[in-house]
Amino acid sequence: MAPNKVVICGVNTSKLPLLTEKEKEALFARMDEGDESAREEFIKGNLRLVLSVIQRFTGASDESADDLFQVGCIGLIKALDNFDRTMNVKFSTYAVPMIIGECRRYMRDNNSIRVSRSLRDIAYKAIYAKEMLTRKNDKEPSIEEIAKEIDVPKEDIINALDAIATPMSLYEPVYQEGQDTLYLIDQVSDKTNKEENWVENLSLRDAMSRLDKREYNIIKLRFFEGKTQTEVAEEISISQAQVSRLEKNALKTMKNYLK
Repeated sequence: MAPNKVVICGVNTSKLPLLTEKEKEALFARMDEGDESAREEFIKGNLRLVLSVIQRFTGASDESADDLFQVGCIGLIKALDNFDRTMNVKFSTYAVPMIIGECRRYMRDNNSIRVSRSLRDIAYKAIYAKEMLTRKNDKEPSIEEIAKEIDVPKEDIINALDAIATPMSLYEPVYQEGQDTLYLIDQVSDKTNKEENWVENLSLRDAMSRLDKREYNIIKLRFFEGKTQTEVAEEISISQAQVSRLEKNALKTMKNYLK
């Protein structure tokens, strides 16, 4: 047995294949032609990606590596089924947030402290309303505003949010530099959030032409090359807070143009 061999779900992780970008493109071409074996080969070639994602959960969770690996594979398959190659985004950039989301959903639903369905529904409605109102008003809403938005008593919202521990708003502030606030969503390359879906699903040529050179470059690096705000900040030599502010301004400009 190899000294570094680790077996998860009967898979020797030391022997997992690693596909090059050229190999991925060739497999995509075969899948487009209906080759089912290419799909299976692609999934196997990305199991290392699943392994790298679940490693961040294994130390902070009582869930077994086998279970998390299987759940992560579900996220990988969902990512493959929904991946749009026309947007010129790397598959790994798109897949990682979906794998993470699948793992978090599993750990939340498998928590030993069971939360009733009604409480979970209220909590998720409140979280969604909070994110929507934050985007709409450029500030975090109060419990009263959330209660009015979803027509639920504020006491019920507080109880529901207290009952769930894992879910967290993507617009939770994590750092502040002067007047620039960084949110959790700014730290992840998550292709499932609404702003990025908006970017991917609309024709951007005319809207992006309205941006100045620096804003254009930030949008290109963030949404078409899949870079984090930290990576963009290092590349164009400004602070991450400035990248966050310029990115939000650019998206607002583009949305206003396309209304």
